[in-house]
Amino acid sequence: MAVAWIGNREAQLQDAAGETAKLLQSSRCPVFSFDTDVHGTRAAIALAERVGAAYDHIDGAVLAHETALFTDRGGMTVAPGEARRRADVVVVVGELPKAYGRFLLELAATKPDLPVAGERAFFSVGDVTPALDGKREATPLVCEGQGLAATLAALRGRCAGRQVSAPVKNFEKFAAALAKARYPVFFYSGQSAAALALEMLQGLISDLNATGRASGLLLPASEGGWGAALASGWMTGFPPRTGFGRGFPEHDPWRFDVARMIADGEADCHVWISDDPQRRPPKATNGCALIACVRTDGPVAGAAVTIGIGQAGLDHDGVVYSAQVGTLIAVDGSSRSDSVAAADILRAIAAGVEAEAALPC
Repeated sequence: MAVAWIGNREAQLQDAAGETAKLLQSSRCPVFSFDTDVHGTRAAIALAERVGAAYDHIDGAVLAHETALFTDRGGMTVAPGEARRRADVVVVVGELPKAYGRFLLELAATKPDLPVAGERAFFSVGDVTPALDGKREATPLVCEGQGLAATLAALRGRCAGRQVSAPVKNFEKFAAALAKARYPVFFYSGQSAAALALEMLQGLISDLNATGRASGLLLPASEGGWGAALASGWMTGFPPRTGFGRGFPEHDPWRFDVARMIADGEADCHVWISDDPQRRPPKATNGCALIACVRTDGPVAGAAVTIGIGQAGLDHDGVVYSAQVGTLIAVDGSSRSDSVAAADILRAIAAGVEAEAALPC
């Protein structure tokens, strides 16, 4: 079975890797988009550095909201295991990704490991009420007609004893729960919370720590994205949306937004890497050559080069980020195949790029 194509023509894997290396080496402004395991991410960033490319995660927009909380403003966070043990008041802020539903069910079914035993109290901020165990419901904290950021602002004002223009429904119940709480934890994601809302939430958590103890737990919209942010951080000092165009890493959430760069005609070669078969690259536009490294059985329409790769945790072993563990974990290939790993093909491409090649402008 073919695993590589140059245009629509079947090709040997080494030939496709060599053609990709030529395209990258001749490119004046290459860009990378990826969503793969940590090994693949590391190989993609290393290749981007060699060819002077900019790189971003496929979920770059929401990931930028989440990483900005730490790079621009800072926040108080807790590990998932500590939240499981200690959180006696659980506040779900906005809508969480569906993947974390089991985590909330686990919290609803257990009691906090604190000197004063009792069931956890659950609240939700915003219009979405999280599903628990069928026996319990989260108490909604809502400002009618207001968005999430405005509701958080009103909630923060009420907690500080200030007057607010819009009342917060069920605030008295929330205040009573906070008064006797030992460790309230706010669960949030960049999926439904914009940067301003996340900043307001961290302000509320900081205020609560003036007289007690409270923290937040980020449940990232994309676990793969957060794993990429960690790998990017230890390799370059920056999260994704980083570029090597001047020979050293530079981070700029606007300049190195790969989707924007392609739409504005700044990029001339786009490398798309994803081992998720549901994620397909956008059509090549503005004269930007597309190189697709995807889990596929056929060439991607419009791609200059298509290379079939395997999926970490399915076709081969890998290392991924788990939000419910709070760190990187190893995953075994559950249905091993001969599909090449993203990291291996990216290293093969890098081997074909001249080490002393001139960097793009």
